[in-house]
Amino acid sequence: MKLRHKSLLSALMLTLSSCAQTKFTALEQQQISVEDPTLFEQYEAFTVDFGAMRDKDYCFPLPVGKAQLAKDYLVEIETTKGDAVKAMFSGTVRLSRNNPSFGNVIVVRHDNGLETVYGNNAENLVKSGDRVKAGQTIAIVGTNQGRTYCLFSVMVNGSRINPETIVSLESHRLRKQTLLYEKTSSWKVNVSVLKGPRLEESTSDQWWCYPLPGAKVISPYGRRGGRGHSGVDLKTKPDDNIRAAFDGEVVFSAKYAGYGNLVRILHGNGLETYYSHNSKNLVKVGDRVKAGDVIALTGRTGRATTEHLHFETRINGRAYDPSRFFDHQAHTIRVKAFQKTKNGYVVKK
Repeated sequence: MKLRHKSLLSALMLTLSSCAQTKFTALEQQQISVEDPTLFEQYEAFTVDFGAMRDKDYCFPLPVGKAQLAKDYLVEIETTKGDAVKAMFSGTVRLSRNNPSFGNVIVVRHDNGLETVYGNNAENLVKSGDRVKAGQTIAIVGTNQGRTYCLFSVMVNGSRINPETIVSLESHRLRKQTLLYEKTSSWKVNVSVLKGPRLEESTSDQWWCYPLPGAKVISPYGRRGGRGHSGVDLKTKPDDNIRAAFDGEVVFSAKYAGYGNLVRILHGNGLETYYSHNSKNLVKVGDRVKAGDVIALTGRTGRATTEHLHFETRINGRAYDPSRFFDHQAHTIRVKAFQKTKNGYVVKK
């Protein structure tokens, strides 16, 4: 897989903007979800380096709106009547029309290969074929059943993807990472992180952190070989930095049976996280840690056959599938599993 990704990267350093369209077929101008005929014409994958983008290259669709992830990767961004809807990236308007499900809707095909959808508009201000810049006003937000909101989504090749792989819906900030988009046997697209954000970008204003950035799952939660597996096994490389998933207090840091070197952190509202098989623990009992702090290094102590992180999430001592709280493919948080309080976020019971 690593060799394949390297060969892809060497071939994928192309400028997608050179293929930017200004004209579209009748179907492309009428249908929201439609394959891009040029996207995978040369290669079966492409990358987008969001870390290289400048401030002027990106804009959240409604900068002062409140965003919430809904079903099927749709995002509802609530705001006030008359607010301006902005283009997320530069690109070309592929579709601008009324749709039975989305009302007045706009689809922008961006120079980086992505498409963004802006629905429930009171008025569309651009037409198919128009070139738009990131941050340009393209519509006026609409009101439906007493609520004023934009119905937003991100697509690749006509298939919706998780928008939180690209942007934090809480802070509206772009995630400074490189993503690989690979075409599958169908028209759907797999998304994976090739290069994660720098620590200061990912943790300075976040209340959470994926415990092993850049990792892949080598053993999921559940039954394994006839016995229960109370966590998820994540792998990168030996002695990689393991990070605290949330703010909390270290309540255990020592060797413990098959766990090997184990760190346990209590986060409040009953939530506790386990990090084990570490080659070295870097924190001690009583330490207060912040989300993103390095707490240990990956190893194979205890009952382990390879260097990795065994990561558990427990509520009042009971183990829960970590995928309840994290999307392991996108390395993002599942916000719906938490509730915001005046003191920050706590897990829902």
